[in-house]
Amino acid sequence: MTAEVFLDSNVLLYACSNAPADAEKQAKAERLILDTDFALSAQVLQEFVANALRKKALGISESGIDATLELSGRVPVLPVTRELVMAAVILRRRFQLSHWDSTILAAARELGCHSLYTEDLNHGQDYDGVRVINPFS
Repeated sequence: MTAEVFLDSNVLLYACSNAPADAEKQAKAERLILDTDFALSAQVLQEFVANALRKKALGISESGIDATLELSGRVPVLPVTRELVMAAVILRRRFQLSHWDSTILAAARELGCHSLYTEDLNHGQDYDGVRVINPFS
């Protein structure tokens, strides 16, 4: 299982968002999903579902959640394992990140992704071989 790019949950959320304020980000996220060889992790899918349900202003329906989960069946999705958590702890300590962000970076590394698309980390920074790109900046 490999891919060039790893997508964070915010990309999936924007792709499904029906909030008028997110229209530009929605179009960019949708284009990324359609045009990019990407991978995900089980953590990203969990965050997507939790936030889609919690953030009512996004207007993401159950069918939008289902469509995203269906899409995830067509790309590499890394499960959360003990080894992944251990790798994340090392990254967290080295880069002083949150546990959740370091787990996403560890998953991207394990899948062979060279880029992580997210708006949650420092754009342009390289985290041990994974470069962060904020596609919305």
